Amino acid sequence: MAATLRIQSDWSWALRRDEGEAWLSCRSPGKPTLYGSVTRRGLSTEGVPDIAASEGFVVGEVTKKSILISCPHENVSTKFLAPYTTFGRIHQKSITCLDISSGGGLGVSTSTDGTMKIWQAANGEIRRLLEGHVYDVNCCRFFPSGLVVLSGGMDAQLKIWSAEDASCVVTFKGHKGGILDTAIVDRGRNVLSCSRDGTARLWDCGKSACLGVIADCGSPVNGIAVGTAESSLNLGTPETAPSEREIGTEGKILLLAREDKKLQGVGLQSRQPVFLFVGSDAFNCCTFLSSTYILAGTQDGNIYQLDVRNTNAPIQVIHRSGAPVLSLLPYRDGFIASQGDGTCFIIQQDLDYVLDLTEADCDPVYKVASWEKQIYTCCRDGIVRRYQLSDL
Repeated sequence: MAATLRIQSDWSWALRRDEGEAWLSCRSPGKPTLYGSVTRRGLSTEGVPDIAASEGFVVGEVTKKSILISCPHENVSTKFLAPYTTFGRIHQKSITCLDISSGGGLGVSTSTDGTMKIWQAANGEIRRLLEGHVYDVNCCRFFPSGLVVLSGGMDAQLKIWSAEDASCVVTFKGHKGGILDTAIVDRGRNVLSCSRDGTARLWDCGKSACLGVIADCGSPVNGIAVGTAESSLNLGTPETAPSEREIGTEGKILLLAREDKKLQGVGLQSRQPVFLFVGSDAFNCCTFLSSTYILAGTQDGNIYQLDVRNTNAPIQVIHRSGAPVLSLLPYRDGFIASQGDGTCFIIQQDLDYVLDLTEADCDPVYKVASWEKQIYTCCRDGIVRRYQLSDL
């Protein structure tokens, strides 16, 4: 894997004053880490900070919220981005999950303070408190409409909420262990959940009933993702005719990120296994980049890119640190990943540098959500950070 550039987490504060300094490092597998620093010398005539780097590092474009650093010897470049704004008052403790509505207006988040809240994405102002789960809520997401929220908790319950009046409209019961992730099929007449109990289940929202156990793994399922499969892929045929309450399951594949180091693909309608890939450690999260390419992240810091048509060997394995990969999000022609050491980065096919979303200092970034050019992250330090990618 290529070298990794790092910068002091609060670099944008450190470089606000003249002579301000922030440390840099460049780590390459099998070589000693190169350490250095950037120092602010003053302001240019355009009002942009004049920043110089120590030996071995080169400073590229600098704006108020970003700095491009290169290490020519390792042929690596990273653009470090500071948050555009931070929301520190939504929750009192660690924020474990968040999502942004399809229109970009609302956010929803869950926390170890025991609460789930809906807030205005622009300013973090709290709009609704969603109360009804017993114990912690693990995951939350908006339906495509942006008006309804799906949540899963340690109480093994899956709930649907109105974002408008905070009422809980549906509760699904059936899992025997805490719910760890959810997915929504098409517009949301059916939803999916996975649990510590080793199963993934399909639910009918209109009748608040379980339509079936899609997979029973015998090992906790940490994350799921649903996507349309490449047409040449054989998804198998259902053993019994699907219920007419199943809407939009045909031609879809369900990914299961399992605790037992396995990433599994299952035909959503057929319930038949499509592939099984064994990784280096427990899989925490998975997502679709396209109908052909998928990504999955492990507890020991590996991000596997696979082709669903042939999962014998990964297309590539990205490894930037040994910290757990906690969330993966497709973004434009690449993806955003967050890890347990506070790193959060964006890789794009057409960019010759990595975009690093900074400021979380060694605290895990549990989840990333995006709306157009705005990226939101939630962290163990209890802060929601919003980054602006206007200059991509």
